[in-house]
Amino acid sequence: MKFPKGFLWGTATAAYQVEGGNINSDYWLMEHLPVSPFVEKSGDACDQYHRYVEDCALLAQLGFNSYRFSVEWARIEPEENEFSRAAVEHYRRVLTACHDHGLAPMVTLHHFSSPRWLAAKGGFETAAVGEAFARYCERIAHDLGDLFASACTINELNSVAHLQHGGVMPPDEVIVQLPWRLEAARISNTTPERYSMFPFVARSTTGQNVLRAHRLGAAALKSGRAKFPVGMTVAMQEIEALPGGEANAARALRESEDLFLEAARGDDFVGVQTYTRRRVGPEGPVGPEPGVEQTQMGYEFRPQALEITVRRAAAVAKVPIIVTESGIGTEDDSRRRTFVEAALAGVGRCIKDGIDVRGYYYWSAMDNFEWLLGYMPKFGLIAVDRMTQARTVKPSGEWLGRVARANSTELAD
Repeated sequence: MKFPKGFLWGTATAAYQVEGGNINSDYWLMEHLPVSPFVEKSGDACDQYHRYVEDCALLAQLGFNSYRFSVEWARIEPEENEFSRAAVEHYRRVLTACHDHGLAPMVTLHHFSSPRWLAAKGGFETAAVGEAFARYCERIAHDLGDLFASACTINELNSVAHLQHGGVMPPDEVIVQLPWRLEAARISNTTPERYSMFPFVARSTTGQNVLRAHRLGAAALKSGRAKFPVGMTVAMQEIEALPGGEANAARALRESEDLFLEAARGDDFVGVQTYTRRRVGPEGPVGPEPGVEQTQMGYEFRPQALEITVRRAAAVAKVPIIVTESGIGTEDDSRRRTFVEAALAGVGRCIKDGIDVRGYYYWSAMDNFEWLLGYMPKFGLIAVDRMTQARTVKPSGEWLGRVARANSTELAD
């Protein structure tokens, strides 16, 4: 498959997962609770806060032409209405390093983690988050937008609904009484009903707030002098209905994905983020079939899911598509290449059928902090030594870099 001229080839990371030391974030607080659900602490993560030049140079050397990363709201605005000039200048240096190495920066404004003060005020469970997010986006657009190639507002803004229909999120009345939420609320001098961190929220109050925050944030990003494409990223799965599960599957598609894709119709693009398939029976979600290969995340090894979700996103959103996340957590790097080859074959078929797909970003650039699961899952194209922070490119990273450089899967070997 030869990809279109100008196709974006990149990798993706999130600030909290790679930077280290995000002490003003709600996730940092959550990690350090005595009743924390995290299996380990993020600590220095991959120390990308200090090693960003090295990382940009390595990605460019491999052959990528873009890098998707996030700026940390908790660094930019550590207290409400108090903006850090030092943090803004840091991210300006990161953006400059991208340009210096030929990487078009795709910047995510919110990738799960938020400032502590926002969580204490209700986070995305309150309508007021829209104005707070827009204020932050406006500041970023003014101070940094001239260096953006593109921007994503809120990463996987449908993740609450996705977790709900995936059978992961407990009912609202259980969420507000979770031990970590009780303790975090106490430390934050607020109530458990008010304390909230995305996406572990009382879901019934969140969907419209997140979409409103996206709309206000997107408008704020476009209000600056610099002009760049702005979109949302949507968590998507191949959802398969088992006999008797047709109604449940249709409802899951509608409530957890299509409502958000429809909201993307006024955007410049929609980011598709797909890892696996979900099977749905008459009683709800059903696990993978017995005996199928599973990843370190417990996902079914299902690279062909990406083609299905790209086609649905294009049909529903009716805007250009960028694959903003696609990857696999595995210790067996040969399976990573197999996974990506199959995923890219599906993207190629979509393009041949006339779907406007403009880029592919592998998750993740490097092995990093995978939230509640800590450093166990290995998604990276680049291994990171936990003691020395030394980077080592895996064979899959060398191969995908060759694909990117050639803009073709056929010329990569």
